[in-house]
Amino acid sequence: MNHSNSRSSLVRLGLLIVLATVAACSHPVQRRLEGRWIGESIENVDQSFLAGATGWAKGMSFEFAGDKLTVIIPAEEPRTGTYTVASVHDERVILQAKRPDGTFDPVELRLQDEHSLQWILPSGASVRLRKAN
Repeated sequence: MNHSNSRSSLVRLGLLIVLATVAACSHPVQRRLEGRWIGESIENVDQSFLAGATGWAKGMSFEFAGDKLTVIIPAEEPRTGTYTVASVHDERVILQAKRPDGTFDPVELRLQDEHSLQWILPSGASVRLRKAN
């Protein structure tokens, strides 16, 4: 018996088990969010702020990679942290995004379809985002 082939087979099997375990642990919503989402428009803001708010919304994006979320906001440094899915009810999803200081911020999303979602801000405004290709 060739120990080299046996060892490499065990390594491959181990990698497959690790990959299957990681995939099984992620929430279905995490898999659906995976990728980059680009801001398109903003709703429910005062008309006097609409032009500036629209520019801000079009400049922002979310990027989901596994349990990592990167938020890119115009004129700010991108922020990356881990997140978990706190709750899902129909299309309403609440995430818990971890800050560097260890505290958590809730992030409310409404999943529209496979290519669009809304980020509901605490003010009641919402940013529409589309999935990048």
